[in-house]
Amino acid sequence: MYHRFEENKYPSTNIRINQFKQHLKLIRDNGIKFVNPSNFENELNLNKTERKLLLTIDDGYKSFYDNAWPILKEEKIPFILFVSTREVGKKGYMTWKNIREIAQYDFVEIGNHSHTHDYLIDFQDDEIIKDLKTSIEIFKNNLGQNSYFFSYPFGEFSKSFKDIVINLGFKFAFGQHSGVADFTKNNYELPRFPINEKYGEIDRFNTILRTLPFPYEFISPEEKYIGDKDNPPKVKVKFYNHLKNLKNINCFSNEEDKWRNSVIEFTDNFDLSINLEGKFTTERGRINCSLREKDNFYRWLGIQFVIKEK
Repeated sequence: MYHRFEENKYPSTNIRINQFKQHLKLIRDNGIKFVNPSNFENELNLNKTERKLLLTIDDGYKSFYDNAWPILKEEKIPFILFVSTREVGKKGYMTWKNIREIAQYDFVEIGNHSHTHDYLIDFQDDEIIKDLKTSIEIFKNNLGQNSYFFSYPFGEFSKSFKDIVINLGFKFAFGQHSGVADFTKNNYELPRFPINEKYGEIDRFNTILRTLPFPYEFISPEEKYIGDKDNPPKVKVKFYNHLKNLKNINCFSNEEDKWRNSVIEFTDNFDLSINLEGKFTTERGRINCSLREKDNFYRWLGIQFVIKEK
């Protein structure tokens, strides 16, 4: 997931264009296939051992249109551009003319990123519904149809927010918790690796390209929007039983705003409990688990909680 391109005063959401070109080269050099969004469902469920990547860009900044789009257009590299409809045409953002121009290419999908891009997770359900229905109507007016793809603003979702996205007809929804999508993932909790100047450094990007999915049956709790009484959450992951060396898994978490090794235990062969020793004290609580495989590949699983304001 990318945001800005060559807007160097925003390093937390920016990627330098030379870094971006290096990323595209590394993807090709590693024999990784770019997924066309129009075939995303098939790619997710078929050819499960094939290495492939879905490129996504959030927010629709003008810097994408000016700096990255010419590269992707020339090389016909498929991607999803997620846009928040309220921002279209504002300073620093693409216009509907820009968006319609790129939407005509068969390797491009314009995804829905809400109307306001506010912290919708903190809104009442009826307010979220109103926001998303507004964006859907604007999509239809400007592009002829809404997208089946949704990206949660700030990658944050609750169970009720997710249910709203489902009920409004979306087929897939993406967060910003790091991880590898595969056929075992919930279609409305799909992970992505956020990339910026720091986390787009070549060594880290190479590591990302060597990550594998963690197939699992479920993660509890299902509710990722937690209040004080649920903090810290009691996290359990039920893995599928074909994973080798699962007992070598390592998990890290940021409770009390300090990254640390999580205390973990297996309640049976494939049920993992992650026992957090303190509360999440920042807006987002994160858990990342990894398992080293052969040839320096790693399985990776990211879990994100959003902490309600008191």
